[in-house]
Order: sequence, then C-alpha cells, then structure tokens
Amino acid sequence: MATLSSWEIEYYETAAGSVPVTEFVEQLAPQAQAKFIRSLELLEEHGLLLREPWVKNIHGIPKLRELRFTSFGEIYRVFFFPVSGRKLILLHGFKKKSQETPKRELQTAEARMKDYVHRHGGKV
Repeated sequence: MATLSSWEIEYYETAAGSVPVTEFVEQLAPQAQAKFIRSLELLEEHGLLLREPWVKNIHGIPKLRELRFTSFGEIYRVFFFPVSGRKLILLHGFKKKSQETPKRELQTAEARMKDYVHRHGGKV
C-alpha cells in the first residue's frame, strides 16, 4: 500500500517503446517473479534507505544501484537509479551467473541511465 512517504517506481522505456525490465521479469519463473515483486515493494517503501542484502550501490557508476533477489538458488539483479523527487527508475535486469557482475550488464544499465536523463532533460 502506498503511503505519503513511499517512493515512485518507474520502468525505463526505450525510444522504440520497449520496457526491458518488464520483459525480463515476464520471462522469470513464477517464484522468481514473486521474489521480484516483494523486493520491489521493499524498494517502494524504503527507497534509498534500503540496503544490503536487498540493495547495493554500484562502485564506479554514480547513482547506479542494484536491487538483489534470489529464487531457488538463482541470483537476479535489477539496476536502478534515483531521479529528482522520490522516483526510482528501473533500467535493466539479468540473472547473475558469476561472482562478479559482467561489464556488459553494467554498460547496458549505464547506457540506459544516460538515455533516460538525455530524453527527460533531467539531472541524475
């Protein structure tokens, strides 16, 4: 349930109209989708105050964070960043297969963050 102190969650949409995080979540098993929804509820309630194990800052890319959830031993991440007000933009999701986050996944998230800022004329 949304409260006055809750955060707004927005899904990044490409210039072509696709919504990558929605597409990612739709292909997950129902149990993983439920874990994502619960993690998202926590993020909406606590915003930038939510910390590990649910959220971690990404070093080297200012403002970029990852929402973390697991399901049946599988590890998932959804990158997001804050914009003005109490809004968080979900950028990119993936299934983590190694200890270190692949550079390709970070580059995708960073490119989408820059695209969002450029197309919305705002500051990160």
